[in-house]
Amino acid sequence: MNRAKPKVTFLVLFVLLGFALLAGVAIGPVGIPFGKSLLILTNELPWLNFSGLPGNFQTIVFDLRLPRVFTGLLVGGSLALSGTVMQGIFRNPLATPYILGVASGGSAGAATVVVLGFTSNFALPIGALIGALAAVTVVYRISWSRGSSSSYTLILAGVALSSLFSAITTALIFVAGPYQQHRVLFWMMGGLWRSSWTLFKILLPIVTVGAGIIFAWSRDLNALALGESAAAHLGVKPETVKKTLLGLATAITAVSVAAAGSIGFVGLVIPHIMRMILGPDHRILLPAAALGGGVFLVYTDVMAKTIMQPVEMPVGVITAFFGAPFFLYLLRKKIVGGRMR
Repeated sequence: MNRAKPKVTFLVLFVLLGFALLAGVAIGPVGIPFGKSLLILTNELPWLNFSGLPGNFQTIVFDLRLPRVFTGLLVGGSLALSGTVMQGIFRNPLATPYILGVASGGSAGAATVVVLGFTSNFALPIGALIGALAAVTVVYRISWSRGSSSSYTLILAGVALSSLFSAITTALIFVAGPYQQHRVLFWMMGGLWRSSWTLFKILLPIVTVGAGIIFAWSRDLNALALGESAAAHLGVKPETVKKTLLGLATAITAVSVAAAGSIGFVGLVIPHIMRMILGPDHRILLPAAALGGGVFLVYTDVMAKTIMQPVEMPVGVITAFFGAPFFLYLLRKKIVGGRMR
């Protein structure tokens, strides 16, 4: 299969990123012409000084939409990056960032703080983060014994814990009041409506450090994708690589879930598309997936804001419309071909 050149692919991704940034700040319930949006964005540059732009447009762009776009880039990039790591470690293109119970744990944590009556803006994200980390911690403690763990044990533990936390979430929704039920269900569908500069500043260092370390371990992930025995022959310590990369991947996934809820299919679809375009080399695949995931989530968020105006649709619904058919395609490919390539 002919692969695209990495330079061309990254150029296209950066062009799409530029359009995504402009579309994210221009399109919404209050439409701002693209030309004026561009002027507002460049007005902060010291060598440019445009006047006559409406003050409310500048407030909408800088206080509401720009942090939302940047948060979407971080969340989408984190999910796609985490999905790439999971698929590489488990050697299964159908693996997702939520395979170890992060999403179900986050949902249970979010539902808990809502039912308990916490109304602070950060109560729900903090509860979701605690729930996500708790779920992953339990999975690790169950699956790791005597310093090692098989991929099958991790997956089975993740599936079991996901079912348990999903049951807890369902029970909490059942006993909650109508308003609380709405908050929990809307959060579970995923969205970027809580985005703010404060949230972005919290996410940025965590995602940046986590992603940077993952990029630095891309060669080790390449070796691990060949199998643990082959990796060991190449001088790689499989258990160390697995623990480090799984820990980092689940950490950035957990903070993404805490910030935006459970947004599905980004971590499944984008890594696989990038793998088909660029090949399996994680030195190229990891940054491409991160950039592609961020761009994809920003575009889908723009659609979520505009499809049913003035009502905002959860962005997780939009990603599911794109991701579910692609997931079915992958399943059919596996069944017909007999194996995933």
